[in-house]
Amino acid sequence: MPEGLHLSPWSATALAALLAVAVAAMAHRIAAVVLRRATAPVPVVRAVVIACIPVMRVLLPLIALQLVWQAASDDLRYIGSVRHLNGLLVIGGACWLLIAAIGGLANGVIAQHPADVEDNLTARRIATQARVLSRTAMTGVVMAGVALMLMTFPGARQVGASLLASAGVVGIVAGIAARPVFSNMIAGLQIALAQPLRIDDVLIIEGEWGRVEEITGTYVVLRIWDERRLIIPLQWFIEHPFQNWTRTSSEILGTVFLFADYRMPLDPLRAELQRVLEAAPEWDRRVGILQLTDVTERTLQIRVLVSARSSGLAFDLRCRVREALVTFIQREHPDCLPQVRLHGQGSPLVPAGAASPAPGMG
Repeated sequence: MPEGLHLSPWSATALAALLAVAVAAMAHRIAAVVLRRATAPVPVVRAVVIACIPVMRVLLPLIALQLVWQAASDDLRYIGSVRHLNGLLVIGGACWLLIAAIGGLANGVIAQHPADVEDNLTARRIATQARVLSRTAMTGVVMAGVALMLMTFPGARQVGASLLASAGVVGIVAGIAARPVFSNMIAGLQIALAQPLRIDDVLIIEGEWGRVEEITGTYVVLRIWDERRLIIPLQWFIEHPFQNWTRTSSEILGTVFLFADYRMPLDPLRAELQRVLEAAPEWDRRVGILQLTDVTERTLQIRVLVSARSSGLAFDLRCRVREALVTFIQREHPDCLPQVRLHGQGSPLVPAGAASPAPGMG
């Protein structure tokens, strides 16, 4: 063979690397098609496969290259650095693959339980557990990947050995500095397992009404009714009480308070309430009562109790009932609106706002 056709050691290794990348790419294409078809009957597994396919498109060639670099001669210049760099990329790709698999598993489990149904309590519970646990697991994978990468550097191991003597002090300082992080991680696990709140739960926190929009590994996003966002650390929910209106069910009772004069008859008001509820699409037909709950020296306190399938519908129903009953009193019994009576010697009762008789007039 002519001398010009002889390949240098690096040229042969580079050619083998190109061939390995081509074989890995072909294997990835075939495996992707086969796995997509094989996992079609199992949606959760299919979600994991779909999430991992883009990562494997990068990871398989890196693994193939690592095999080529390991098989190459140790006499090649810079081969040690190439092996080390490729090894770091393989570790990073493996962590990326695990993160993608965890995310795909969580998305697959959530997709199995859609939340766009009327009674979505189970779906919200599963979605909360899947998201919180998956993000906690992803954080652990990232930390493990960084640790493995650092262990490949001899200098890092030497630094670790030199700091061993002061490990106690460093550990205390690191523990104090990282306490909020670990507290939130532990709180996230508690929330995922104990379920004091879930995605789309209705909460009352610091006087604010809103729905849980997102639960991350460190905080909860509460979407306030006026489109603001309240960010609360996970640890706050473990240390403070809060109201959860949808803890066991989204069904809720709503109250409407009215004040009327002592002369107000209640039976016509009850009949009007029933008529309004029958025509209200927000009413779930569980509860619809009108009661006289208190009296003062001037007015009657009338409480209307109604039920709805969710807190949002309950708010709309309360507004509908309040407007209808106030309009009914104004129209049918205007003399029964709250009044202030003035009673003097020999003078009749005077409604609030009426002109008092002039002095000397009988």
